Amino acid sequence: MSLNKLDLVRSHPTELPNNIEAEQSVIGSILVSNDILDDVSPIINYTKFYDPIHQKIFLAIENLISKGMLANPITLKNYFENDKNLIELEGHEYLVKITKFSTSLRQAIEYAKIIYDMHVRRELIKISETTIDNASNKNIDLPGEKIIEDSEKLLFDLAERGSFSKSFIKFDAALNQTIEMASKAFKSTEGIVGVPTGLTDLDDRLGGLHNQDLVIIGGRPSMGKTALATNIAFHAAKNIQDKGLKSSVAFFSLEMSCEQLSTRILSEQSKIKSNDIRRGKISEEQFDKFIETSKNISELPLYIDETPAISIAAISNRARRIKRLFGCELVVVDYIQLMRATNIRSEGRVQEISEITQGLKALAKELNVPVLAVSQLSRAVEQRDDKKP
Repeated sequence: MSLNKLDLVRSHPTELPNNIEAEQSVIGSILVSNDILDDVSPIINYTKFYDPIHQKIFLAIENLISKGMLANPITLKNYFENDKNLIELEGHEYLVKITKFSTSLRQAIEYAKIIYDMHVRRELIKISETTIDNASNKNIDLPGEKIIEDSEKLLFDLAERGSFSKSFIKFDAALNQTIEMASKAFKSTEGIVGVPTGLTDLDDRLGGLHNQDLVIIGGRPSMGKTALATNIAFHAAKNIQDKGLKSSVAFFSLEMSCEQLSTRILSEQSKIKSNDIRRGKISEEQFDKFIETSKNISELPLYIDETPAISIAAISNRARRIKRLFGCELVVVDYIQLMRATNIRSEGRVQEISEITQGLKALAKELNVPVLAVSQLSRAVEQRDDKKP
């Protein structure tokens, strides 16, 4: 940005959100006391500055300090001897000038947060403009639903990528989380801290499904993988309902329709064979029981997405939406091999599956929920006497 444009922004601050004074104060404080960089670097980097000159200065400061050198107006002088913008600003004099904006460590941290906030606002404007441009485009290859998904991804990427709250966690904070988990287990009458599966032996062994875990159900076709995943999803949703929690279970069914899944659940809960239900070979008494069971479980906080061949990016976007709107205790995916990787240039199916599983694990950590994914085992299992995974 030229100096004329920079002056224009300074005289019209509503053009794009910025706070030049905060930028000058943070840089000036670091030039006076290099140690301040350690405290503001978890919050901002050079890309968060609005003024391109400030971006260059901050990057140069980082480079010098990373080499164990002192960063001040004198040591920075050589960096900008040939920079036209800084020459116009009388570079060395400008570096000396902004040291007069230096402040305390506490204020420097607060100003860094302001710089970060201004950056987020500018990025939001860019995302909004991109969304408007895409929505105004009548290209039928870019449907409205895809525009929504792309916009949501950009928003969540912005929230995750720039969050200054995520840094190193001190060990005592990690210990507090462990104590909290142990306390919940101690107070629980069932001895389960995680999401209950409804399977006593499995819950006894695992203590439920724990947040941030990626759990894989593996097996060959027709070995009951989907039935198990559906059963776990149902019991997790039932537990949420029974406890009156404001949360839900998200089930991504890439193979079966929502009608097929609901039939399975109704069949299991009413103790009526699904084949008999589909063929109408049930008595009037069984039909009444079927209807009564459906009424009892109709309000379950279970959301089913039946989109086939969905990508890991789309699943992540939709899971985030469920989490935001209804809360989410568990994400179930059936099954991995029917998913698509986000990177269409993945080198082979093995690489694609690797990207998908990495994406599911990242989703579990991001949403702080367990992710249960169904996966087909290779044919090699059929050649063994013991079919256990």
